[in-house]
Amino acid sequence: MTTTRRATSRARARRARYERQRERVNRSDRHPKLPSRRRAHARRWVALLVLLGVLGVAYLLLFSGVLGVRSVEVDGTTGLSKHEVRAAAEVPMGQPMLRVDTDELATRVVDKLPRAATAEVSRSWPSTLQIQVTERVPIAIFEADDGPRLVDKHSVAFKPAGDVPKGLPRLELDAVSPEDRISTAVIKSLRSMPEGLRGKVTSMTADTPGSVEFRLADGKLVRWGNAADGERKAAVLAALLQQRGKIFDVSSPELPTVS
Repeated sequence: MTTTRRATSRARARRARYERQRERVNRSDRHPKLPSRRRAHARRWVALLVLLGVLGVAYLLLFSGVLGVRSVEVDGTTGLSKHEVRAAAEVPMGQPMLRVDTDELATRVVDKLPRAATAEVSRSWPSTLQIQVTERVPIAIFEADDGPRLVDKHSVAFKPAGDVPKGLPRLELDAVSPEDRISTAVIKSLRSMPEGLRGKVTSMTADTPGSVEFRLADGKLVRWGNAADGERKAAVLAALLQQRGKIFDVSSPELPTVS
């Protein structure tokens, strides 16, 4: 009996210890420990320092002159000067790089310099803006009321930067522009010719988009018609020019004539 009582007592003691331990665990789950004041204070300082760092970087990038525009590089110019491009762009020197509107600068260059077909402005850190210009390539000359204009493949007429290039055909037209159907037909006809024929053309004219004609260096007149079938017309014309005549009509390449 004594042994049994002792076993029972030990069992009760173990059960009592188990119950007390479980109660402590339950109280711990119901009331989790809060971080110490020192740890919470350190976290607040870290958060404050990170915020101050972010604000400092934002100030340097957006408001400070430390990373402001210091120089402007221009590439791609041939007829235009780099000074002309810089002046047209009106770059706000000293302004923070990130606040510079590069698209606006590119638009200014194209709007103010007709010879510039396109312009791209990019940032080169820490303090340089790069302007890449693509100039229009002249293929003809138009005599405007206030002087000669160079004309590109899109029928855009612009002032020559220097002397008028030699060897380009002259357009004997009332107007030249991308919206003018007659001048665009003339330019398309010129572009459709092979290089060998194009180099012999000295002047071009037309009364309608379908009545393009041009004169060659030897004085012969070619009636080209519209801008279609350029390669075929050129091939027919090459054969016709072997004959004597002053006017060579290939407007209908199926029925060419010489007179």
